[in-house]
Amino acid sequence: MSDFTIPKFRLPGFVAALGQKLPQWPHGLALIAGLNAALKLKLLPESELTALEDKRFRVQVLDTGGTAHFTYRGGLFRPVFRPEHEPDLAFAANLSAYLQLLSRQEDPDTLFFKRELEITGDTELGLIVKNMLDAVEWPALPKFLLLSR
Repeated sequence: MSDFTIPKFRLPGFVAALGQKLPQWPHGLALIAGLNAALKLKLLPESELTALEDKRFRVQVLDTGGTAHFTYRGGLFRPVFRPEHEPDLAFAANLSAYLQLLSRQEDPDTLFFKRELEITGDTELGLIVKNMLDAVEWPALPKFLLLSR
């Protein structure tokens, strides 16, 4: 079976224009549900989680117009519905870059140096999050879910 490769793409501009006009809280809730599921499955290294306590994060998907604001507090990721100031750490990229990152097709450093992933804020916190992502051992997917060419 050959590996499925996620191509670099950018959604048409009208998608982002429309997406920015929609409520943003669903993006945050979906992301938080995924992060908390990863916590429950013990996919995230617990030793690093204390560094995230009370930190504020923003994830923007540029070509969809979606933005998620969240924090980590009391052992859970939680939404931030009305961010009052800049996040401690922010990520911005197109959907294809996030998909490549999640599938481990590309690593955060490569995307950053190709200028496909923007990371702003606390540099030390950024390194902690990067190391956490690198340490995640994704569970094997059942064969019927794997894509092939």
